[in-house]
Amino acid sequence: MTRVLSAVAWPYANGPRHIGHVAGFGVPSDVFSRYMRMAGHDVLMVSGTDEHGTPILVAADQQGITARELADKNNRIIAEDLVALGLSYDLFTRTTTGNHYQVVRAMFETVRDNGYMIKRTMGAAISPSTGRTLPDRYIEGTCPLCGYGEARGDQCDNCGKQLDPTDLIDPKSKVNGERPDFVQTEHYFLDLPALADALSAWLDEREATGTWRPNVIRFSQNILEEIRPRAMTRDIDWGIPVPGWEDQPNKRLYVWFDAVIGYLSASIEWARRSGDPEAWRKWWNDPESLSYYFMGKDNIVFHSQIWPAELLAYNGGGDKGGQPGELGVLNLPTEVVSSEFLTMEGKQFSTSRSVVIYVRDVLARYQPDALRYFISAAGPENQDSDFTWAEFVRRTNSELVAGWGNLVNRTAAMIAKNFGEIPAPGELEPIDQELRDAITAGFGAVGSLIEAHRQRAAIAEIMRLVGETNKYVTETEPFRLKAPEQRQRLATVLHTLAQSVADLNVMMSPFLPHSANAIDKVLGGAGDLAPMPRIEEVVDLDVSREDGSPLDYPIITGDYSNVRRWKSQPLAVGTSIAKPTPVFVKLDESVIEEELARMAG
Repeated sequence: MTRVLSAVAWPYANGPRHIGHVAGFGVPSDVFSRYMRMAGHDVLMVSGTDEHGTPILVAADQQGITARELADKNNRIIAEDLVALGLSYDLFTRTTTGNHYQVVRAMFETVRDNGYMIKRTMGAAISPSTGRTLPDRYIEGTCPLCGYGEARGDQCDNCGKQLDPTDLIDPKSKVNGERPDFVQTEHYFLDLPALADALSAWLDEREATGTWRPNVIRFSQNILEEIRPRAMTRDIDWGIPVPGWEDQPNKRLYVWFDAVIGYLSASIEWARRSGDPEAWRKWWNDPESLSYYFMGKDNIVFHSQIWPAELLAYNGGGDKGGQPGELGVLNLPTEVVSSEFLTMEGKQFSTSRSVVIYVRDVLARYQPDALRYFISAAGPENQDSDFTWAEFVRRTNSELVAGWGNLVNRTAAMIAKNFGEIPAPGELEPIDQELRDAITAGFGAVGSLIEAHRQRAAIAEIMRLVGETNKYVTETEPFRLKAPEQRQRLATVLHTLAQSVADLNVMMSPFLPHSANAIDKVLGGAGDLAPMPRIEEVVDLDVSREDGSPLDYPIITGDYSNVRRWKSQPLAVGTSIAKPTPVFVKLDESVIEEELARMAG
């Protein structure tokens, strides 16, 4: 058994999440985590909503509410959506908890005391109309290095180079288009050059494993070439106060420092809520534990440079040395699992241009596993991919409904009609044994692909085996085995089919947990093959509201201790099988035009 940390990117709480977001961080991390639990590993899957920074303030102003009210509202919406999608978090929390504040401040103090936080004066971008600091990502202009016209104030997505807002040619605010004013102000900078050698050695070590996706390791090594100190505080009144600067309430820790620490603080909060406050250390202090970070490619820099640098600085692992604080020596990421971008009907997702479909809207109209299947089979795993309604309908109907769903349905229907229960098999003929051997081997093949983060190939292999099983039905023709002397053969074929469907359902369960439970019931089970997450209302462990009332919020959690093992488990002969109803819903072709009209309207 290995301890595995699934560290899932924190969705930003300035609004609901769209399907592009969950294609990058949500479904891939859940498939991996579910499989690793079934393979016998001790998995801790954590995340939460990222709730600090100017974008929250901007969105709150637009809605006429406070930043906290906006964060509360969107935290709940996002949590509900992720539960509906079936994402099996051990803890999904938020960055506005007292626990998170404590962990972040403790990290900062140790990094500072170890010498890796240096004070510098910098030019801050201020909105002339509001007087509020603009975050780097809210400033756009032309990249001075490659000429790309939509470079951001923190990096250019075209050439991948890190930037400061003052580097941009003709910078403009993304909030209102005005040119920002730049003023001089003192801030703490993370001394990345003092950590560059340690970062480079760590990345070289990661490259040597051969497990990282090539685009991620190359990008991560390239950004080391122009490494420089990065500001970790900002002039803003919404965020975590800077230790030692309590007399300057308008200076807060920047989300670059704050948000990535959420993986650690969420693990600590989970442990505190579990009744064993030190349990988190098994995943963070034990060098044998593994950690996988899931996100879209726009977050690579934070997870392969900023976060590892913070960890190295905390551990005292840079040029300046130092000693770790009370949290002990913290593990660096085993792998940064970054997906590419999902586009929609050939266009980049854009809320302002109505090129968007929110998770909540998809789940209101379609089965969650239809979306999960599309993301798993056609998502942006190692290259950009495009979501189109035509392809969504095609894959749902031809692969989920006609392929997998039809196999489940006719297997159960034939058993219900002929026996009413799982029949006892006779001696297997070569054709029966060949199918059983192929599917048994599938556990190893599919499991290895999921573990290597090749989920598209994994689900393609399952669907290949679905095709082999459908072919077996065609070749054995159980519907023609009607004579009394053929009854034993019929029982053998239908038992072989039922066992094969049950095994395929186990393989499918990390990808399609909702339907896996439904199919488990079709085959006479309890419908608990894939444990599901739940929302639980909790009270903050450390702080109350300003009026003294409890600070309550929803978390996502679940009990995943009794997962089915990743192997073939014999069906019980005599288990009752009733006439089934279809598990998957076939979509009418009219859905395509309806959804395109919604986008246009």
